[in-house]
Amino acid sequence: MTTAQPVLTDALSRSSFIPSHYIRPLSDRPYVERVQPGDVSIPLIDFEGFEGPNRSRIVAEIGKACRNDGFFQVKNHGIQKCFIENLLRVSREFFRLPESERMKSYSDDPTKSFRLSTSFNVKKEKVSNWRDYIRLHCFPLEDYIEDWPCNPPSFRDVVGEYCKSARALALKLLEAISESLGLDKDCIEKILGKQGQHMAMNYYPPCPQPELTYGLPGHTDPNALTLLLQDDVPGLQVLRNNKWVAVNPIPNTFVVNIGDQIEVLTNGRYRSVLHRAVVNNRVERISVPTFCCPSVDALIGPAEALIDDDNPPVYRSFTYGEYYEKFWDGELQTQSCLAFFKK
Repeated sequence: MTTAQPVLTDALSRSSFIPSHYIRPLSDRPYVERVQPGDVSIPLIDFEGFEGPNRSRIVAEIGKACRNDGFFQVKNHGIQKCFIENLLRVSREFFRLPESERMKSYSDDPTKSFRLSTSFNVKKEKVSNWRDYIRLHCFPLEDYIEDWPCNPPSFRDVVGEYCKSARALALKLLEAISESLGLDKDCIEKILGKQGQHMAMNYYPPCPQPELTYGLPGHTDPNALTLLLQDDVPGLQVLRNNKWVAVNPIPNTFVVNIGDQIEVLTNGRYRSVLHRAVVNNRVERISVPTFCCPSVDALIGPAEALIDDDNPPVYRSFTYGEYYEKFWDGELQTQSCLAFFKK
């Protein structure tokens, strides 16, 4: 991204053409006509009764989805509908603020615990992505909330309440994943150490030439688990059986995907799968992923209980800090960092 255009503007959305630095080479474009429709989608799991009579069923369904898809959706998850609606509302309000107001939060420094930025890694990438985003740390909440903006006025209250609910759900999902592997329910949580929780608010404005660019290109997530909230505008696509599949939004439902750290911890039994975001020329799109992350110094490697003579370790051990640094330097061009950490 050039320094003259630190964030996407209304003028860009209204123009007939996108600037050249957004245009992907022919070999790396969305080609949406090749994408399978949203009715060929990823598993939808009813999470109601996880703490009661349905736990074994839910654990089995999540295990199957993690093995076969790396992605699943959850409904009846316990997060109040008003929390979801308020979060999407305040996200839109922020990105509709005047540019001068939004720019008070802008930074291209990835070490900051709260920042507005654009594309992915503006300091290194050669081709930009049609995305602006807020990136914020949110656990422990009291350590970070004072760094968040006061405009919109309800931002801190709304986002803080949502972050607490999202974390509670993510921890239950980690329990289910542990149990589905035959491990103690707190096994993965313990390996992740003093966990971090990050959140992004992704804003994809209308794009005059969506066939030439991405909101985000194909990538896997470097963290442990991602809990994604979408608004009602399609844009997420997941790679299944070497074909891109649209994951159309379902109201009050979350998309969950396995991150690279879970793939390593399970020694490849559960897969971190490529996914991407495409844009359109009609309406804006909001998506809000919550990232469950290991602590920076957490030592990540295949769980000992999953290693034997028939299943030797596929990955070497490393700290999450080492992994994340490699991911950030990759500019989303290598798609996955896992290859760098194989034995």
